Amino acid sequence: MEFLETRLFTSTDGTVITVEQLLFAVGVLVGGLILSWLAARQIRKRLSKTRLDANAVAVIARTVYYVILVGIFLTFLALLNIPLTALAFLSGAVAIGLGFGAQAIINNLISGWILMTTRPVRIGDFVDVDGSFGVIEDVGNRSTRIRRVDGVHMMVPNSTMLDRTVVNWTLVDRKIRTGVKVGVAYGSDVRLVERLIRQAVEDHESILDDPTPMIYFEDFGDNALLFETLFWCEVGGERELRTIRSDIRFRLDELFRDAGVVIAF
Repeated sequence: MEFLETRLFTSTDGTVITVEQLLFAVGVLVGGLILSWLAARQIRKRLSKTRLDANAVAVIARTVYYVILVGIFLTFLALLNIPLTALAFLSGAVAIGLGFGAQAIINNLISGWILMTTRPVRIGDFVDVDGSFGVIEDVGNRSTRIRRVDGVHMMVPNSTMLDRTVVNWTLVDRKIRTGVKVGVAYGSDVRLVERLIRQAVEDHESILDDPTPMIYFEDFGDNALLFETLFWCEVGGERELRTIRSDIRFRLDELFRDAGVVIAF
């Protein structure tokens, strides 16, 4: 008891601060940090089961986290009878230190809030960042977590998402245009080739009827008559597109073989 009642310092208004008060205030601060983390986690968990968008859930959870942190910090100061005016000098020094030593952290923190509010990229979007394709899983305080198509997680600084060119495949909708090219031997019936290509495209359930798939007699090549078909699909990324293109090529090979059309070397 004597140790807990030991006088540490006297506040500006003459109030004596003891070891017991300091330990209690520190306990409140630590407990508040844990409470804010648990509260944000529970809010994110519960709201994720509702119809709310994942980005809105992340914004709400992060806002609650910081609001509780501010409240706990003010409570900590009140328990120690430290007025906010006493922090004026300290806050100025901290601001200068942050300005010189933590520019990247502050930049990424502000960039994270910009990403969550303006939403140029959202959780669940399929993006291309410097040639790396993947789905955005989370926009954190410092970085954006992207799961690449090969399963590897990539942490991209939030400022990079704003400073560099990021291709968002699913920003407005999931409609993406792709195509398949094929060359047939000289002497082939080009109208028959056109009908077979159209049949292969129209038979695929993942290809949209609107916009209408287009078939082009592209060119007279050195060793082949070149055709290209362009069509639209509603998919979530590059993997689905590759699967659809592969299906069309399998189907074209089957139809051409049955019709006697030779695919040129």
